[in-house]
Amino acid sequence: MSFKIQHGQIIPSSPTTQKTQKAPSNDFQKLYLESLQKLKEPVKVSAHAKARMDQREISLSPEDLVKINDAVDSLEKKGARESLLLFKDAAFIASVQNRTIITAMKDAEIDTVTNIDSLVKIR
Repeated sequence: MSFKIQHGQIIPSSPTTQKTQKAPSNDFQKLYLESLQKLKEPVKVSAHAKARMDQREISLSPEDLVKINDAVDSLEKKGARESLLLFKDAAFIASVQNRTIITAMKDAEIDTVTNIDSLVKIR
């Protein structure tokens, strides 16, 4: 047992207590990891777009989907919301925020496109 002297009095000292520090909040880390996962989330094709692709005989290979995914990543970084994606002989309208292809059409069918804020030609 140890003692300390304070103001001329002997005081038994208690075992040294270590100050406990709060663990840093993991909220920021969670949000950061979720945002990274969202960026890596593959582009989805809506049921409507699938039906249009079948109807118009548009098919996409896994390599094509990778290129479309990269284009959506690029658009997302620039703040796009609804975009027209021109790819090969097809055109897709995509919701960049939802990472979803909304509809698909042949290049020759494009007359007027509304409610988009960006366009990208994928090579």
